Order: sequence, then C-alpha cells, then structure tokens
Amino acid sequence: MSSSPIYIETASAPTNIATIKYWGKADAKWNTPINDSVSVTLDQADLKAVTTAAASLSFEKDRLWLNGVEEEGAAENKRFRACVDGVMALATDKVDPKTGEVLVKKEDWKKMHVHISSYNTFPTAAGLASSAAGYAALVAAMMFLVGAKEEYPGQFSTIARQGSGSACRSLYGGFVAWRKGGDKPDWSDSMAQQVADENHWPEIRAVIMVVSDEKKDTSSTSGMSTSVATSELLKHRAANVVSKRMEAIEKAFLAKDFESFGQLTMADSNQFHATCLDTYPPIFYMNDVSKSIIRILHAYNAWAGELRSAYTYDAGPNAVIFTLDKYVVEVGALMLHYYPEFGENYISNPEFGTKIKEFKLDEGLLEATKKTGRTPVAGQVKMMYYTKSGPGPQLLTDQILNLDPKTGLNTYKP
Repeated sequence: MSSSPIYIETASAPTNIATIKYWGKADAKWNTPINDSVSVTLDQADLKAVTTAAASLSFEKDRLWLNGVEEEGAAENKRFRACVDGVMALATDKVDPKTGEVLVKKEDWKKMHVHISSYNTFPTAAGLASSAAGYAALVAAMMFLVGAKEEYPGQFSTIARQGSGSACRSLYGGFVAWRKGGDKPDWSDSMAQQVADENHWPEIRAVIMVVSDEKKDTSSTSGMSTSVATSELLKHRAANVVSKRMEAIEKAFLAKDFESFGQLTMADSNQFHATCLDTYPPIFYMNDVSKSIIRILHAYNAWAGELRSAYTYDAGPNAVIFTLDKYVVEVGALMLHYYPEFGENYISNPEFGTKIKEFKLDEGLLEATKKTGRTPVAGQVKMMYYTKSGPGPQLLTDQILNLDPKTGLNTYKP
C-alpha cells in the first residue's frame, strides 16, 4: 500500500420497530413503499449497528465486512452502491480544524475507494430490523466521513431507503414516519420524518422476546413481492386502511394516549400477518410461541381492566411488547414466568432482570393468564431485551473502530 492517508469515522445507528407496517414496494428500483409507515426508534444500549467507514487513495477496491466476515462482491451490490455513492455525491471539503488547511477537496472523495466494517449487537435477519440499523449506520458513517450536507431536509433518509426501506426511519430518534411519496419521478419525496423525538414520551418501554435468532425462512424482500402480486387484502390495506391509522396513531403518540397507541399497534401487526397469510403461497412469520405471547398479553390487559401492554411482530416470530415504565416490571415478570430463563445473559439488562425476578405476580393475574393454556417452558424464548425509545445515529469516538487506521483492514471479531 502507498503512504496515502486513510480517513476514518465510526457511527452507530439504532433499529426501529414499526407500529404501522410497510409491506410491499411501489417501485423496486427506488425501493419505495406502497403505503406510509411509522415506527419507534429503540435505544442503542442493547440494539444497534456499529459501522466504521474509511476512505483512501491507497485502497485498491471497495470492500465490506459484516460481523467480521468479508462479503465478496458486496461492493457491487446495488443497495450498497446506492448508499455509498449517494452520500459521496453530497461530500464537502475536509478541513483541518486547527490549521484551516483543506485536506480533501470535495470532488476528490470520489477518487478514493472505501472500506466498510459493520456489526450488529443483535440477531441478523430474524425480524428485528437488523438491515434498517445496518444501512442507517452505513449512511451515517459515510456522512461523518465525507462531511456530507443535505440539499434538502430528509435527503439522507432517501439515500438510506435505497439500502433498506425501513433504514430511513433509523436516521431519526423517537417516533418516526416514512412518507411513501410518489409525486416526484425520482421518488425524492419518499422520506422519513420525525413525528416526536425520544424525549417526548419518556415513559414508553419495550420488552423484546427473541423467539428465534435464526435467519427467517422467507426474506422480507421476497415476501413483499409475493404479497404484492397475490394478496387482495394487501391492496385493500394500502388503499383504505393505512392512512387513517397513520393519522390516528400519530395523534395518539403526541397525546401520550397509550390505550389508542396500543390498540392501533396490535391491530396493524395482526393485519400485516393476515396479509402474509393471504399471500399465495402463504407466508408464516409467527410460530406457536409467538401466538402464545399474544394470548397472554390480551389476558393480562383484560385482567388489568385497561390496556397496559401492546405487541407487534415484524417479519419474524419475535415479539416486541410496548408498555409504560409503571407497568414494565410486571410485564417482564409475567413473560419470565411463562418463558423462564434459559442459559446465560437471558435478560439483556441485569438490573431489570433482578427487578422482574423479585416481583411477585398477583395470583389473580396468574389464574387469568393460565386459562390461555400456556405452561411455563424454558428454551422457547432465547433472550429478553429491555429497552426504551432512543436517538438516531451517533458519531463514536476514535477508540471504537472496526478497521485498522493504519491499513484500513477489518479488526472486528465477533
């Protein structure tokens, strides 16, 4: 390698969990949706992607490492290219903050090859929006690296969308809508918009039950195309249902109305999976354990006489349970009762783990939920995460690097 300098930055980005789902592409080239969607961005303490991006004239080609393994040919992948090239087009001069010297002219970034190394802190392709976090982190790391500047608000989210649709929502914290767009020929109006930041409703909590950490049988991309081609319910949903739900759930979130927010979240999750069942051949993302969690949460809400918990499932069997801070220990204890601890580090947050283990569940609640037919079985849930809403991408310190700053080669090992 030559002695050309290596420029390097690292960013982290969160995952997000949709409460009104996007399923189906309007335009495959631009990776745009047939309907609007909205999601809660999760805190990065447990669930995030960490990506280091480096650029240098000494690099011979673009290279990508995911979770420590080099992806051969990944640099030619159209999603990867859309994100890297999209951000590069918005690069600015890199200036030495101490001397004011221009280190890299904005037009010279494009002459360099890039090395990217990224890892997720949670299961990949298991229905927890790992690709959303991954592509959002890629765009963020590239933004920081080349000092990219948007030409219009939300432009970075339109770039991330071309990597993974839901990645556009991971560029913001809190409660984030993805407006489907379609009025512009280049789909530049298909972008994410923050409805409320992570501090608006600080009491929101999420308990995530990892029913499976295996790669799902049907990828989201494949599932969507089959559903668009075959599901009449999906067409009805996009045309007649989603816009009303979007308006109602945004209003509920801004008003901190958990009853309405929870009902809409569960109804939309159910309808999304109904469209998967309405697809031909049908797609099954949930399994029997997933369904047992639904039954228990409905029994819990009925026992409480109010809506204290709300489930949602993306394209996978893993449950995301939204609740409020005042109920989260009770919800966690109920889940731990029916899905007992399995192996080490079963509960991501040790402090939360201690609280739910010490919490004594009401006998009436146990009796009410026992009627669902569920008996406690260890091993059917692999892990339990406890988290809350959090911010968008973060620039990390120089100490957190996945690439060697001297060679630009991957240093991350799982």
